[in-house]
Amino acid sequence: MSDQSIVFLLISVTFIFFIWGRVRYDLVAFSALIIGALVGVIPTNDVFSGFGHPAVIIIALVLIISRGLVRSGTVELISTKLGRLISGVKTHIAVMGTVSAALSSIVNNVAALAILMPADTELNKKANRKPSATLMALAFTSILGGMVTMIGTASNVVIATYRESVLDTPYSMFDFAPVGLIVALSGVIFIALFGWRLMPQPKDANKLDSKPEDIRQYVSNVVIDKDSNFIGQYLSHLDNICEEADIAILGLIRNNERLEGEGFIRNFIINVDDLLVLEGSVQGIDEFMKKTKTHYISETKSDFEFKHTSLIEVVAPPFSRSIGRTATQLSLLKLRQISLLGISRAGRSIIHQVRNTKIQPGDVLLLHGNSAELGSAIKWMECLALEKKDLKIPQRKKSLMAVVSFLIAIIASSLGYINLPIALSLVVVFYIAANVIPTIEIYRSISWPVIVLLGAMIPIGQALQSSGGAETLSSGLLYIASGASPAVILTIMLLITMLLSAVLNNVATVLVAAPIGFEVAKTLSVNPDTFLMAVAIGASCAFLTPIGHQNNTLVMGPGGYRFNDYWKLGLPLEIIITIVAIPALLYYWPLDAVAL
Repeated sequence: MSDQSIVFLLISVTFIFFIWGRVRYDLVAFSALIIGALVGVIPTNDVFSGFGHPAVIIIALVLIISRGLVRSGTVELISTKLGRLISGVKTHIAVMGTVSAALSSIVNNVAALAILMPADTELNKKANRKPSATLMALAFTSILGGMVTMIGTASNVVIATYRESVLDTPYSMFDFAPVGLIVALSGVIFIALFGWRLMPQPKDANKLDSKPEDIRQYVSNVVIDKDSNFIGQYLSHLDNICEEADIAILGLIRNNERLEGEGFIRNFIINVDDLLVLEGSVQGIDEFMKKTKTHYISETKSDFEFKHTSLIEVVAPPFSRSIGRTATQLSLLKLRQISLLGISRAGRSIIHQVRNTKIQPGDVLLLHGNSAELGSAIKWMECLALEKKDLKIPQRKKSLMAVVSFLIAIIASSLGYINLPIALSLVVVFYIAANVIPTIEIYRSISWPVIVLLGAMIPIGQALQSSGGAETLSSGLLYIASGASPAVILTIMLLITMLLSAVLNNVATVLVAAPIGFEVAKTLSVNPDTFLMAVAIGASCAFLTPIGHQNNTLVMGPGGYRFNDYWKLGLPLEIIITIVAIPALLYYWPLDAVAL
């Protein structure tokens, strides 16, 4: 088997595992890298070269700077003032969409969404709306904003450095802006004026029933306390309380035996230490507990008693250390004195063995514990609180210096006075010296799975190029589009990249599509920048599925979205982007121009 065939097989199997999603994508990519080295398609000296690649360094630095901007209070100041401009769902989406797109252009778009999502949820609560009415729009606009600059999204960083490897000069910070800005504005305007109507709209999506907290249903275990007035009575005597609190008793656990069935258990006599399996909202469960003198059961036989307890909902992003692990494996109660009471997944509650259920990206977790410990526990889990709750007091006095130093670095780099990685490194050093970001948070700011993915996939992408695989794929594309004009082939290239981005990480999409686009342009004897920019746009258009981009996954749980909800807005949005992007590409990056 030739090296080219081995590379094709390796990439194909890697993509299958990416789409399957049962194995972490960073582990899949790293395994593919090692296998590539073992079979000889990746030179031994180049196996780990990707981890020192400028693209990897830039992404890590941008994530650290994003955390610094949050801690300085810059973003909090912006989001606080937004509420004054919002009057309805239409203006909410327009204002938050514009801000998220703008913010995503100067910080990583994943960080931008993480910053704005709690504020968006809080504004919805104040307006008596469910998060599903706006969260998908917020995720999409944050992705759109990332197209405007090189540091807005990881895929732009990758394609900028790829250009340097084939044309000796990388793209600069704002080379993406002419086309990216047009595409982003068109997308935001479409979503704000028309597209928001295409988002999944349950009959009550725009209005909460009666209480803002009744958004998600959870399943929790509570224990009958010895002081309860219901000991010795039939379980059916709790019917009125259940109705008032809007709670359902799913089962009863006695002597480690679970008894289920509403008609079956209603005639059971309530005993001390019986466990009731309840389903309901956060507020409903609390109301039930107060009236029945029950309390939460922990993972151990003897409950951990908290002096000052709180409940909080958090979402598990793709980069959370909780992903793929259970509450038991995380030792939440033992080490953090925190109980996981419920999991809401895509709008549905996990009913059985909550603490032994592996957490997935986008899950909304209901945590209970000591108020003083919750903040540090959420941070350790790398989750995001859905309530607008500052876990740390922003250092607002340092906001101006944080913003100014960052802008100086960007401007200096854009004008060619200093290399971008060096400029960003200086900003990080300044943030540390000025205590804008504590040293303990530096490494926590970095999404290590993304770093591993990128560092592993870069040598594989280079193997595709060196083995002639990119040239073979480009020849196949030209054969399929035989006789078509370069503009039509450019459109096909954009569409293919969009489809890849629906099932693959946008970084992986670029690493595969960029060499193909370059080879197609070289074969057609046209400007390669036109095709590379088309790949950049297409890789960011991950709007069809929740797995195409981390931001889509991040809002899936809080918004209660299902897998097939995304294409309803995503497909029309991608059609609009294609219609707008192709003329913009041909105008700003003419096919007959000489590459910069």
